[in-house]
Amino acid sequence: MTEQPTTTPSKAPKQPTAQATIKNTNAWSTRQLVTMALLCAIGVLLSFVEFPLIPGVTWLKYDASAMPAMVCGFAYGPASGVAVGIVGAILHGILMADFSGALMNILVVAGFVAPAALLYQRLHTLRGAVIGLALGVVGATLMAIVGNLVITPGWLGVPFDAVVAMIIPVLIPFNVAKAAINGALTLIVYKAISNLITPKKDQVQGRS
Repeated sequence: MTEQPTTTPSKAPKQPTAQATIKNTNAWSTRQLVTMALLCAIGVLLSFVEFPLIPGVTWLKYDASAMPAMVCGFAYGPASGVAVGIVGAILHGILMADFSGALMNILVVAGFVAPAALLYQRLHTLRGAVIGLALGVVGATLMAIVGNLVITPGWLGVPFDAVVAMIIPVLIPFNVAKAAINGALTLIVYKAISNLITPKKDQVQGRS
């Protein structure tokens, strides 16, 4: 008589323990919001440092207030950059009691920052930054022309024909020069402080 082998019942596999995970749904982190607030404050301060670019056209003055917004756009994306630019324009308008100027600045900074930051977000290289800034110069100039055609006659009482006559000799050269200077400053400043405002894990090595 042979002895039957004894079998031990197999253990049931352990069920994975469900773990509750909490996902941060905030689009902007606390660090980013603090940085954006700081850049916004810098932009407001720079808006009071202004000087004419074109001899004889003293009412059009250059300021570097759009540069911090562009730096923010390069670091955190177009929405963040435009938000910083808009808040800065509104604060300057409130401090100076200049509603039409604030509205004009909002249009120009949006036209400057949005296309440049959007392209740089997709093409995260030096070449992408330069091409994006070139698009920003075009966007800012176009928005400045549109703003002057709408806001200047409506709020400042300047005849529409007079504004049209200024487009080629005054508005285009001034706004191209202003946006180009802000673009050059953006490249210099962003390269210098990108390691401070952008987490290392989110940085992408650029190449020319």
